[in-house]
Amino acid sequence: MKIFYSVLLSVLVVMSSMAFAKGDYTIGAGDKIAITVFGQDDLSIETLLGNSGKINYPFLGEITVVGLTIKQLEQRVSKGLKGDYLVNPNVYVNVVEYRPFYIHGEVKKPGGYPYQPGMTVNQAVALAGGLTERASKSKIFLFKEGNKNNQLKASLAHSIDAGDTITIEQRFF
Repeated sequence: MKIFYSVLLSVLVVMSSMAFAKGDYTIGAGDKIAITVFGQDDLSIETLLGNSGKINYPFLGEITVVGLTIKQLEQRVSKGLKGDYLVNPNVYVNVVEYRPFYIHGEVKKPGGYPYQPGMTVNQAVALAGGLTERASKSKIFLFKEGNKNNQLKASLAHSIDAGDTITIEQRFF
């Protein structure tokens, strides 16, 4: 019975990760994405997105993908291929590698780290080697990518996104 619950938990984690990736995740510069058209190997690509936010896709030319969700990109490619090239294209887009998040301030190893869907500030702190002795657990700020002038007050349980920057300030003794 214990194995059953372990397997069930693993399946739920994968499903929630897939639901996150399909629905809410916005593609950005620094993401490595793969576009697959089933049965059409020549239309399948894997690419790292640069600052331009554009890719050059076979038959469709240059496509701006930054700012789109994965589902929107699937629909855009499918619509572009439908009719002229394929009758009913089956397009699948996935993120092979997410752009990093950044953490600095009162952590032992500040820097950029690989992002994983569903990540919290607490998990980010763990990747950065933990808090220093001077770290404040109440002075945590989150800068959302694309909104650098607006800092959000966060807690260790706060969710982060790819490209976010976390600042942990000092506490006063």
